[in-house]
Amino acid sequence: MKKIDCGFIIVTIVIIFLYAISFFFTGEGLPCIILEKTGLYCPGCGISRMFISIIHLDFYQAFRYNPLIFILLIACILFGIVDTIFYIRNKKHINIPNYIYIILLLIIIAYGIMRNIPMFSYLEPTVVN
Repeated sequence: MKKIDCGFIIVTIVIIFLYAISFFFTGEGLPCIILEKTGLYCPGCGISRMFISIIHLDFYQAFRYNPLIFILLIACILFGIVDTIFYIRNKKHINIPNYIYIILLLIIIAYGIMRNIPMFSYLEPTVVN
């Protein structure tokens, strides 16, 4: 069984908490540094707005802000549920082979490139009215 790094969890909670406070007082999410400096969308552009849309239960708008991360979020939630059930039954977690992580990394890189090509402009963060 893998140990969970408590330091990582605490840092993640603190970052989310500080971001939530910042959003509460300013009404805006954090800007994407890559977009500001290069004018290019990174694979993560739109994540903040996506989570805000999810909080408002506007799932279609959340999908339009960042389709890949939206799908990966659903996949991670489903995997977490399956892994929890598997752990309860077998007292061990599902082992994910390293090639899965490499494939996910390649998909994220390809997505980051594609969303900056005009032919794939539908992958840009989009506001739906």
